[in-house]
Amino acid sequence: MEPVTLTTARLLLRRVGPQDTDAVFAAVQDAEIQRWTMVPSPYLAEHARTFTEEIAPKGWESGSLLTFGLFLPEGEELVGMLDLAMRSLSTAEIGFWGTREHRGNGYVTEAVVEVCRWAFTRLSVDRVEWRAEVGNHPSRAVAERAGFVMEGVLRAAIIHGGVRRDAWVGGLLPSDLGLPSTAPYLPAQVSST
Repeated sequence: MEPVTLTTARLLLRRVGPQDTDAVFAAVQDAEIQRWTMVPSPYLAEHARTFTEEIAPKGWESGSLLTFGLFLPEGEELVGMLDLAMRSLSTAEIGFWGTREHRGNGYVTEAVVEVCRWAFTRLSVDRVEWRAEVGNHPSRAVAERAGFVMEGVLRAAIIHGGVRRDAWVGGLLPSDLGLPSTAPYLPAQVSST
């Protein structure tokens, strides 16, 4: 798949490459990113290089992992990272982090909505799933602001630091953003008994 560049009112969302290695390395030194995401810890320069030169480009080539760097348009300062992993026919999982210096500005939420809108309208995705380790309140807040409906806790669903951990899970459907689905959706009828 050819890489796609998206824009929002405040951001440029594009594939990361070798020119972004130093910025990615610097950002991921943040203890919060290492605590809550699946990046190696400690995060070394070689990890950043492998990510920007191999993992991100190959994900786009195969269409399996679509990684967007979130940049301020002027000067292309890195403010976060977002990926969309294609899980099954018409289903994707989203993951993201924001740089310490730019948290609290709504950039990641803005990017999540834009990428989900793009996935629904251009990739025929009908469900985007978000997962995060229970306790990752900043990630949950972004997901909720972006419109994800919290669906519960998946026991032992994440392996982090060699330990299985429970995960929150939420879903976003095209209809949550006022968009049509590629297939009809019939919600379960909940009885009052």
